[in-house]
Amino acid sequence: MNHLVLTVIAPDQPGLVEKLAQCIAGHGGNWLESRMARMDGQFAGILRVGVPAEAYDELVEALHALSAQNIRVLLAESGIQASCSWKPILLDLVGNDRPGIVRDITRLLADLGVNLENLATSVAPAPMSSEPLFHAEAVLAVPLNLSLEVLQGKLEALADDLMVELRLRTEA
Repeated sequence: MNHLVLTVIAPDQPGLVEKLAQCIAGHGGNWLESRMARMDGQFAGILRVGVPAEAYDELVEALHALSAQNIRVLLAESGIQASCSWKPILLDLVGNDRPGIVRDITRLLADLGVNLENLATSVAPAPMSSEPLFHAEAVLAVPLNLSLEVLQGKLEALADDLMVELRLRTEA
């Protein structure tokens, strides 16, 4: 069984995911996991599928053919998972929104060798002031040799500069 990771983007419309699912199932593929969202009228998704070796080329061709329906699909072969040398840590961050906040946080994480496994961000009005409030929730893959105390200290120093509140906790 081969695995593919697909990135999909298209103007949002009813039945879009069904078209994708039909294409995958119609070529012997198995939908394994996905993350999808509608954002500002666009649909975006990433998913992993398994496909028998004998159906691989036909599925790839069929996925590319979806472009005729204004569905863009980018394909990558699934990478080999490295042995687990990290621990999952949940990050919750809230603060006044400003340009560069994601850049500054991700730069610090990358410098520490921390990988982002999952990231969800939003900006919404603050309850009392209606000022834009940035919120991020992330699952971090923290190297086993990086202590939670060191990570917390580095993030707190940055949080003071960014004027944000953050919380780290181990994944339950």
